[in-house]
Amino acid sequence: MTKKRPPLRVPVTQGLKDIYAMDMYLPYQAACEDRFSVTAFGRLAVAVCVVRSALAKKNTQIPNAIEILDAAINTLTVVRKRGDTTDVWEITEAERPVVLDGIEVAEQCIGVLDVALLAQTAATLFDEV
Repeated sequence: MTKKRPPLRVPVTQGLKDIYAMDMYLPYQAACEDRFSVTAFGRLAVAVCVVRSALAKKNTQIPNAIEILDAAINTLTVVRKRGDTTDVWEITEAERPVVLDGIEVAEQCIGVLDVALLAQTAATLFDEV
C-alpha cells in the first residue's frame, strides 16, 4: 500500500499576480476616469471575490484581510445595484477608498494562495452564479 501524497501546491507566479492586478487596477482606473462599464465592473468584482473566497478557504492568518475584502465587496454590490438600476456604471468618490483598500489587500494576499486553490475557487463561484 502506498502513502497518499498531499496535493501539489503550485505557488502563484508573478505572471498570475500581474493578471489579477490588471483585472483589479485597470477597471478601477477606468472608474476614476469616467470610463467604467459593466464589463470592467465584472472583471474587478470577480477578481476581488475569488481572492476573498480563496483566503477564507485557506483560513488565512492575514490580519483584517477578510474584513477589508468584505467591505470592498459590499461597496461593489452597491455599485452593481446602482448600475443595474440606472445603467450608469461608476464608483463614486466616497466609494473609491474602500474599493482601493480591497484591491490593495487582494494583491498582497495573492502570494499566500496557490494556483489550484484560486482555480477551484473561481470555478465554484462561477457555478454559483
